[in-house]
Amino acid sequence: MEKRIYGLVGEKLSHSRSVQIHEMLGNPRYCLFELATAELEAFFERSDIAGVNVTIPYKRDVLRFCSGLSPEAEETGAVNTMVKSDGGYIGYNTDLFGFEYMLSRAGIVLSGKKLLVLGSGGASHTVCTVAKRLGAAEIVVISRAGEENYDNLGRHSDAQIIVNATPVGMYPDVDSSPVSLELFPKCEGVADLVYNPARTGLLKDAEARGIPNTNGLSMLVAQAKEAEELFFGRVLPEAVIEHAIRLMEEKML
Repeated sequence: MEKRIYGLVGEKLSHSRSVQIHEMLGNPRYCLFELATAELEAFFERSDIAGVNVTIPYKRDVLRFCSGLSPEAEETGAVNTMVKSDGGYIGYNTDLFGFEYMLSRAGIVLSGKKLLVLGSGGASHTVCTVAKRLGAAEIVVISRAGEENYDNLGRHSDAQIIVNATPVGMYPDVDSSPVSLELFPKCEGVADLVYNPARTGLLKDAEARGIPNTNGLSMLVAQAKEAEELFFGRVLPEAVIEHAIRLMEEKML
């Protein structure tokens, strides 16, 4: 009988801690699949793949390999979890649960606030979807080439919450930061989806200014818990999230 395996699909995965996290959640058959765009089609034709998570930059590219989408994936237009069924892959978005968990854990409230989202990729779509659900008063997406870009950040100096949904600051580019918080005197919360390193340049900036902040580790673990439930059709207790976060934090010290 063919061994069924799971894993993470992405372009650059040397920084990833997903294998360790999924092992903590009870999945010993989780691997990293570092693929170029041209390799995706052949990969999803493999018969031994039972399910995968998807990360930068493929969360929208993989839509074409899905025969069906969950309501969350349809809503965001991005897929981060794919589970093979008899009719092909079903695409899900467990990042919604992960991001909401991350905000709640950090005590960052979006209701009634002006939110600045850095980045316009698949992760940004997830952030915006959750922000709408949680009642953000205004959501501004900053991209490199759009009307709202890094050259005119000054018009949004009243932003209260800032979320980094770009890979800027991710290992090995640990000294980079997407913005300076000096531009945002009303900022009261910073969330960085990057989790390696644990303290990015953006988060160090927030700490120095006494602004509540969080990295993306809790989001990663929470979405992985929901992905494992989809892979194996089982319900895991929510306590496994905090247990895995603690273990990962110890490993990353």
